[in-house]
Amino acid sequence: MAEIEQRLVETADRITVALDRLLPRAQGPETRLLSAMRYAALGGGKRLRPFLLLEAGRIFDADEQALLRVAAAVECVHSFSLVHDDLPCMDDDDTRRGAPTVHVEFDEATALLAGDALLTFAFELLAEPATHPDPQMRCKLITGLAKATGPQGMIAGQALDMAGKDVGNDLIAITRMNRLKTGALINFSVEAGALIGCAPDDARHALQRYGHDVGLAFQLADDLLDLQGRPDVTGKAVQKDAAAGKVNFVTVLGAAPARERMQLLAAQAKGHLAIFGPRAKLLAAIVDFVMDRQH
Repeated sequence: MAEIEQRLVETADRITVALDRLLPRAQGPETRLLSAMRYAALGGGKRLRPFLLLEAGRIFDADEQALLRVAAAVECVHSFSLVHDDLPCMDDDDTRRGAPTVHVEFDEATALLAGDALLTFAFELLAEPATHPDPQMRCKLITGLAKATGPQGMIAGQALDMAGKDVGNDLIAITRMNRLKTGALINFSVEAGALIGCAPDDARHALQRYGHDVGLAFQLADDLLDLQGRPDVTGKAVQKDAAAGKVNFVTVLGAAPARERMQLLAAQAKGHLAIFGPRAKLLAAIVDFVMDRQH
């Protein structure tokens, strides 16, 4: 576990440095907007999605600079989703990563615009030749991230989540909601690493299945933390889903069955990596980290 924790820290530091370099400086008439963007994107976090992207690409010796820029774009999209998720019209959270959320630190309108700006900036990064010299590759990355983010991906999942009680106790509907809300961007991260590395079809399919299972396992862990976690450890409010009448894996299955399902998905995820041997050892290790995380 020590190796995976060290690599996560190293990856998080590299992504933070990259974002600091790539994001516009807070100056001029747009200072407040740009400050809010940087506050959201540079405020820490596990950087799990960039980690998955970088490690998947390294299996195929993909270009590190391309991986890093695409990982930064993914983190911009993830940061956008958190800013909007915390807004009063969504989950109405005051704390994120142990610090005031963007709309609390600035104001609601600035937070909304900062989230919008982070989302569009992500596609600006992907479109630039510095990300990859092949325009067809850039188009594939842009299309993939758009699908993972938009009405067939994360935003659709958030819409279903906001429906709350309308989802009912339908486990299939809950699984679909989480596959979109959480899993779509995780899946893209893994697949983008393979795409940049020009992975063969069988390898890409194995990583797609891995990403699917890791995404659902991550959401199960998140739901368990919402029920059992401590705000001083998680860095955000807990037990909010039940209070808001929302459904998730834990509210429908119960804590023990949800944990069993998470462990099953984790075992399946690691099984999909067998064809890569030791080259995928960190992708396998992150699965256990996801299950054991406390924040």
